[in-house]
Amino acid sequence: MTLTGLYVPLITPFDTGGGVAFDALERLAREVLDDGARGLVALGTTGEPGALSPDEQRGVVEVVARVCRQRQAPFVVAAGTASPPPGDAQAVLTLVPPFVRPGEEGVVAYFSAYARSSPAPVIVYHVPYRTGQRLSAATLRRIAELDNVAGVKLAAGGIDDETVALLADPPPGFAILGGDDAFLSPLLALGAHGGIVASAHLQTTAFADLVRAWDDGDVARARPLARRLARLSLAMFAEPNPTVIKAVLHARGRIPTPDVRLPLLPVHARTLKVALESVT
Repeated sequence: MTLTGLYVPLITPFDTGGGVAFDALERLAREVLDDGARGLVALGTTGEPGALSPDEQRGVVEVVARVCRQRQAPFVVAAGTASPPPGDAQAVLTLVPPFVRPGEEGVVAYFSAYARSSPAPVIVYHVPYRTGQRLSAATLRRIAELDNVAGVKLAAGGIDDETVALLADPPPGFAILGGDDAFLSPLLALGAHGGIVASAHLQTTAFADLVRAWDDGDVARARPLARRLARLSLAMFAEPNPTVIKAVLHARGRIPTPDVRLPLLPVHARTLKVALESVT
């Protein structure tokens, strides 16, 4: 599987009784694929996996996997750092081990072991402002050389020296996918192969076109899209993800409630107003 293009890490919608709204999830999955997403991610951070029961997690995976099979779209599932990838996945998205800060050698050893045991190719999720563990471009290149490692979701919180160094000499056959929504366009301009973008629940077609524009080298088309979508992304992340995205989706009639589960709290009215203005 070639990891290029736009992937949407799906939210988990809840119904008025507090359960998972599986019908709404399926509808949402089909909508974003219709609008240009290349593939879908289930149980990413945007999907609130830690707040779901094991049965709910399995249900989410079954729904998203079924839609992807029917549409012949790549299906990626996010997995906990100590758990095997569930479901019928073409790739598994796995965090750099969080909190323990094992050092770069420990991270390489961890992914070497994890990739050997994984039934699906591994996408490394590098998000140091969440995990507490930074990785150099040299270390990411070592990880890229491991068997059964397909790529990285790169969310360094901006465009730092290591990001530039990695994209200046990308490892062959290793997909570099933007994971910070507001920085998607500069990452694509530097040569990233696509993105895993939560904000692309909204204006999916425009995000997909942004990826294609940079891939085509069409700067004149990419720049105005980039400006507009960066503003949208900042609005979607004005409060903890996915509270704003869910509120906007509900306000637009696409999911039955805007509800999130603790420790997340509902979005503030002013934030929602600004977010809705950003997508009109």
